[in-house]
Amino acid sequence: MRTHFSTAQLADPHLKEANDIFRKCVHCGFCISTCPTYILLGDELDSPRGRIYLIKNMLENDKPVAAAVAKHLDRCLSCLSCMTACPSGVDYMHLIDGARVHVEKTLSRPLTERILRSFLALVLPNPAIFRLALIGAHLARPLAGFFPGRLKGIIGISPASVSGPAGVERPQVFPAEATRRKRVALLTGCVQQVLRPAINEATVRLLTRHGCEVVVAKGAGCCGAFVHHLGKERAALAAARANIAAWERAADAGGLDAVVVNASGCGTMVKDYGHMLADDRDWGERAARIASLAKDVSEVMAGLGLNGVTGEARPAVTYQSPCSLQHGQQILGEPKRLLAGAGFEVLEAAEEHLCCGSAGTYNLMQPDLASRLGNRNAVNLEDTGAEVIATGNIGCLVQIAGIAKIPVVHTVELLDWATGGPMPVELT
Repeated sequence: MRTHFSTAQLADPHLKEANDIFRKCVHCGFCISTCPTYILLGDELDSPRGRIYLIKNMLENDKPVAAAVAKHLDRCLSCLSCMTACPSGVDYMHLIDGARVHVEKTLSRPLTERILRSFLALVLPNPAIFRLALIGAHLARPLAGFFPGRLKGIIGISPASVSGPAGVERPQVFPAEATRRKRVALLTGCVQQVLRPAINEATVRLLTRHGCEVVVAKGAGCCGAFVHHLGKERAALAAARANIAAWERAADAGGLDAVVVNASGCGTMVKDYGHMLADDRDWGERAARIASLAKDVSEVMAGLGLNGVTGEARPAVTYQSPCSLQHGQQILGEPKRLLAGAGFEVLEAAEEHLCCGSAGTYNLMQPDLASRLGNRNAVNLEDTGAEVIATGNIGCLVQIAGIAKIPVVHTVELLDWATGGPMPVELT
């Protein structure tokens, strides 16, 4: 793709990076057939190739973005299936991330839109506030029909009950059972510890049972992905720096072999810390070191190997592969192999590459498209005839569980159960 940035523009490292990405695109169109929004809408501007053109024109002209352009960029799920399909190695992830920052800085959105985006940026990364918001949303459910579209959707996804804080999330060290093989930090996340605290509990049991000392570091919190995908660059970098500092302190106290992440959306974010802070003189190298330690829990367990698998009968499982894991981190086989090794029959669903529509805040900001994708995904998963659906990301889990007629659990909950832990309550 030809570009027309000026010499002065290319002195900006962010624009230079964007220019290099644009020039790799050869207009081949392989990305189009994998893009969820293009599949649903059939509009070239709602495809990766179309958005690349929109972003190029937006950045070259160096003008505030038009609302019509922002609409097509906002519809992008950041599922990154286009990157898996691209034969030219176009780094679409960093292109759309940078575009969102530009949109956030230059577009004056309608007041209601600004309020909603600010509300989500405040509430979702903060477990205490999020817990209170869910309680309020649950109380408002009888009145949901009187609320406008997206607020109605937010109220509609509130759970029937909200758990209090679980002990596993407070700063502490869980000793390894028997001989210690690794010392790892666990990112306990933000919305996950409110919506499904059992995931972190199962993760700690699974890791300690397999010889890991697990550290929940003081000061570690939200990975920053929510605000990052809203284009709020400053808040995202602040979250990254807080986590980096917390895990450095944990490493200083006894070393770290890995930073374990059990929500794949968060894992993709943490693995990108080095890129996000590459131009920061004080944080660049530190961020790169932490990013190199980041591992999805399935990667860590694949390296450790499963021990003590019990012999009881297991249900057939369909594995729902989160986009952030299969496309963002290029991890697809490990969770399936682990489940099979734990005694589960693992079934394959159609359109495995297709996003479920959760995508961070996407199901709240674009509820119609998210609902269409969620229903399509749920049908494909159920059509396998499985008794349970397993996934590796809290957003996907909540999205599918709200639609599917069979239980949806996290992969680690099944692995924990198979190696001596309790059966997930959803299966009882």
